[in-house]
Amino acid sequence: MARIINQVAVFGLGKVGELVAVMLGESGFKVVGYDATPRDDLGFEVKPLDVQDTAALRESLRGVDAVVSCLPYHLNIDVAEAASEAGTHYFDLTEDVPTTNRVIELAGHNRGAAFAPQCGLAPGLIGIIGASIAKTFDEIRSIELKVGALPQNPTGLLGYAINWSPEGVVNEYLNDCEVLRSGNRQMVPAMTEKERVFIGGIELEAALTSGGLGTMCETYEGQVHRLDYKTLRYPGHFDQMHFLFDELNLRNERELVGRMLVDAKPPVNDDVVFIHAAVEGRKNGHPFRENHVRAYKPLEIAGRVWRAISWTTAASAVSVVELVADGVLAQGGFIKQEDITLEQLFSTQAGRHFAEQGEV
Repeated sequence: MARIINQVAVFGLGKVGELVAVMLGESGFKVVGYDATPRDDLGFEVKPLDVQDTAALRESLRGVDAVVSCLPYHLNIDVAEAASEAGTHYFDLTEDVPTTNRVIELAGHNRGAAFAPQCGLAPGLIGIIGASIAKTFDEIRSIELKVGALPQNPTGLLGYAINWSPEGVVNEYLNDCEVLRSGNRQMVPAMTEKERVFIGGIELEAALTSGGLGTMCETYEGQVHRLDYKTLRYPGHFDQMHFLFDELNLRNERELVGRMLVDAKPPVNDDVVFIHAAVEGRKNGHPFRENHVRAYKPLEIAGRVWRAISWTTAASAVSVVELVADGVLAQGGFIKQEDITLEQLFSTQAGRHFAEQGEV
């Protein structure tokens, strides 16, 4: 069957955006990249674009079948609205709730184009894993989802490196978190309900953070007693963040904190992405808990070694594009990450990396 998506525009060519474009090319799509800074060192066409220039933004979508936005979350709504007007399939990596709500609204008016936000790690991959496990249960008591993007060789009290957007990290630490408790949706403070977690003998700590569940609370409300998303860090990290935000009274200085964190804990290449999904309930009449635990490390793709956070995020997003293009997923309206199965993800050119990689 012929693909419904052939040419894809990628907005934002940072580390993840560049790899999204590379992996789309490997999956057989024709790619054009757009970035505020022109580049001629990539193996695909790149054009300069200021996404806040409405006319230029709309012109950039002329002739493309889909757009993947890898921009900072506050720029995604402009892109989504332009895609809605153009009838172009839309994908992004956002974890921002207001942005997603606007995308859902736009999707309701676009049955001829798919709108799939939240195609990264969390929300995104972790929700696909959790929902896929949940489908194998007769009754579900709890779904516990955790992700951590960390240095393999941490130093200092924070034990961290800013390999992701500092703006996103600060927001997930400070914005309230949506969870299910007793089957009902609630908002609770971030960086609470800490617990110990061990993966491959490595001790970690987990605490609630915002945005990681996407639309799952709405999907599972009334069906699951407990549902939450927590971020994984090395022990002691969250105590230090509480000191920073509360003792030093910096909760209202998000931009400053972001700059401080990048300066103190700059990116590293030897990173690791921990994935921990657990579902409890009943199978065949008996209580049961199933875990899906992986540790993903840097991977060579297209002749270059990419950080774990980059390739896991990019592969998740490109997999969803492939599934829409091949008619496996709905080709119009809003697509929830939890409606995608892990088997479908593994079947794609990009998603096969998740099946082939990952230490347990």
